[in-house]
Amino acid sequence: MAERKDPYKNFRYLVEIDGIAQGGFSEVTIPDSTQAVIEYREGNEPITTRKQPGLIKYADVTLKWGITDSLDLYKWRKLVEDGKTKDARKNMAIIILDEEGKPAARWEFENAWPTKYDAPDLKATGNEIAIENIVIAHEGMKRVK
Repeated sequence: MAERKDPYKNFRYLVEIDGIAQGGFSEVTIPDSTQAVIEYREGNEPITTRKQPGLIKYADVTLKWGITDSLDLYKWRKLVEDGKTKDARKNMAIIILDEEGKPAARWEFENAWPTKYDAPDLKATGNEIAIENIVIAHEGMKRVK
């Protein structure tokens, strides 16, 4: 009989960003990877087309967190706004933890940099946590664990 393997839960995770220490995130979006399909046909071929792989595209990572006094992620975005994109590029990882809090699955992202910062919406009659978010572009994603 095969050993039972329960799936990991989506609420225990860590985010690592080179040089940035952020306490935690309430939401993390792990992006998808898609590849364009190039259809090609020559005049002497049957009525169906050949399909070949084209460009690979990676969606963006999105991080959301309750606002604190930390400015690390905002300063990272500010580097890009100030034209210092070379300094802003960082490697990052998203790690799912198992029931014991040990790394169970890991995705790594190359040359990541923030494309958008969104400050929290405020409401005097509200009763929610003020949430900041940042959108991060990157040039490659791989699952290494």
